[in-house]
Amino acid sequence: MAINIKMCTLEDSRKLQEISHETFNETFKHQNSPGNMNTYLERAFNLKQLEKELSNISSQFYFVYFNNEVAGYLKVNTNDAQSEEMGDESLEVERIYIKDKFQKHGLGKYLLNKAIEISMERNKKKIWLGVWEKNENAIAFYKKTGFVQTGAHSFYMGDEEQTDLIMTKTII
Repeated sequence: MAINIKMCTLEDSRKLQEISHETFNETFKHQNSPGNMNTYLERAFNLKQLEKELSNISSQFYFVYFNNEVAGYLKVNTNDAQSEEMGDESLEVERIYIKDKFQKHGLGKYLLNKAIEISMERNKKKIWLGVWEKNENAIAFYKKTGFVQTGAHSFYMGDEEQTDLIMTKTII
């Protein structure tokens, strides 16, 4: 079993769009209306939006490969790219998505460890993320890896307001 990671570039925008659609759909389509899912996917993962995010020096995307196949990805944000005002000492994990067929191989933990490594390299004191309050598996995973709930914020899935729990882990 070979696990590798690669930082994404603008040339990866189409591949990033494909995996974003696939993983977000697999994760959330069963709990959301098709209309709200389509609205969100078109807004968050259109090529122009992804290219804008890929071009932001305060955001980075990483593909994770399992036996040479793209299995998922990580997106981290610092500075003003963070989706909440958390300050210069924080790094946000905005996305960790793994394709269904690659679940239970430790890839989520691998990507989370990569995010922690990045935050340490950049001398960040905290790492944080937002996770949907109904995503019980993800919440349990983050708690197991040392994150604690420190707040909540609204997340819009189409026209439906949902609640994301803000979970934080102190690094230094």
